[in-house]
Amino acid sequence: MDFALPADVEAMRRRIRAFVEEEILPVEADRACRDEHDNIAEPALGDLRARARAAGLWSLQMPRERGGGGLAMVGMAACYEEMNRSIFGPVVFNAAAPDDGNMMVLNRVGTEAQKARWLQPIIDGRVRSAFAMTEPHPGSGSDPSMMRTRAERRGDRWVVSGRKWFITGAGVAQHFILIARTSDDPRKGLTAFLFDRDQPGWEIVRRIPIMGPEEHGGHCELVFDGLEIPDGDVLMGVGDGLKVTQIRLGPARLTHCMRWLGLAKRCLEIAGAYVTERESFGTTLAGREGVRWMLGDAAMRIELGRLMTMKAAWTLDRGGRARKELSMAKVLVADTLHTAADTAIQLCGARGYSTDTVLEWIYRYARQARLVDGASEVHRMVLSGAYLDEGDAFWSWG
Repeated sequence: MDFALPADVEAMRRRIRAFVEEEILPVEADRACRDEHDNIAEPALGDLRARARAAGLWSLQMPRERGGGGLAMVGMAACYEEMNRSIFGPVVFNAAAPDDGNMMVLNRVGTEAQKARWLQPIIDGRVRSAFAMTEPHPGSGSDPSMMRTRAERRGDRWVVSGRKWFITGAGVAQHFILIARTSDDPRKGLTAFLFDRDQPGWEIVRRIPIMGPEEHGGHCELVFDGLEIPDGDVLMGVGDGLKVTQIRLGPARLTHCMRWLGLAKRCLEIAGAYVTERESFGTTLAGREGVRWMLGDAAMRIELGRLMTMKAAWTLDRGGRARKELSMAKVLVADTLHTAADTAIQLCGARGYSTDTVLEWIYRYARQARLVDGASEVHRMVLSGAYLDEGDAFWSWG
């Protein structure tokens, strides 16, 4: 097993790290560059995005022929981790959710006409996007079979009615991927549609307040009442909606893990610097055995998360589904992010709890990690089911 990165990926990783250090961290440190939702403000973001594009560090997950960097999943794992050394990193490089996952699924399953109309503007940074699947009770959450939003065929069009909520980025999105029910077939009853913000027949009824910080566009509740979508804007085929969600959500879960590992490492970076200089009772905090145990345990958890994430990325790059690996990475890294943030705040004391560092920002953000893209309990159910089905083959090497 060779854990060394290919030379071109390692070079890209180093360039991203330097860009984050020299260009993004100074902006992150200036609280005047934040918006009212504790994210990077649009003027500062626009400037950094232009610099990232000029440096050749733009949309690295997309094919080169579409203006991207052509990275495979293993390369993305290494580079996304470096991007999220800053809390504002991923959006600067056009690698933040939900655009990241939407670009990947559109690139994989969209027709050439759909890629030109719906994908390329996201790659170019001219628009943002959202993925509309989750619904209020009794609609679908982790269980898509409970989908209640319906699309009914009328002539050559589909007419949508229903409600979605916690749709990330909807407040600023121009392009949407919508999952709706088109029949009661248990496997082929859902269909994925593409629609534009300016089409009539739907509205955002509220931006749902959350613990925060928030992604650009927030988490919104949407109501559909007569939205019309032509056949040409069906993604894949009628009845392929469940397949679209599976294709999209697996890699998207993994890219979350890649980014979260960057944040977890940043937490230890801040804590490590503090404990090596802060003195108490005649020695630095780093000289205390208990402090060393806390740092060592958090560092070990981060490395475990990196290995699990890389294994999942490696499996996907070789054409595997990586269902078990994705679930394990999602559970492990979500917990690791929270542990790293909590440990760093404890070691930094009142300074860590204050806004003098980004630790409190990361801590608030970390709490959602165990919920988004499938709650940890759901992924544990997936893993237990796989073990009961496979037995000892659960741990096979190939």
